[in-house]
Amino acid sequence: MSMACGIIEVYGLVAALVACDAGCKAADVTVETFDKNKPGNPDELTVPLIVAVKFRGTVDNVTAAVEAAKIAANGVSGVVTTHILTSVEPDTEYMLTINAFDKN
Repeated sequence: MSMACGIIEVYGLVAALVACDAGCKAADVTVETFDKNKPGNPDELTVPLIVAVKFRGTVDNVTAAVEAAKIAANGVSGVVTTHILTSVEPDTEYMLTINAFDKN
């Protein structure tokens, strides 16, 4: 059985680190590698980088982690969106490992 995956996208790397820390303190979860993207309207945003933090664990733990992360990130620069994948398909598992931080 696959672990659940909770995803939170936030504005900026500092907010991502704060969200990650809060989520890990709130629940028994592990963290996947962060991912990033540059939105289409970066000049209009205070923080022109969106970072995704991905928590893995049971549905209850992932939900608690995402909720704590959301509160923490809103205190920094804000949250774009959140989502909980309760049961991850094998092809989706592969996609969760891809990230843009190690790309030039």
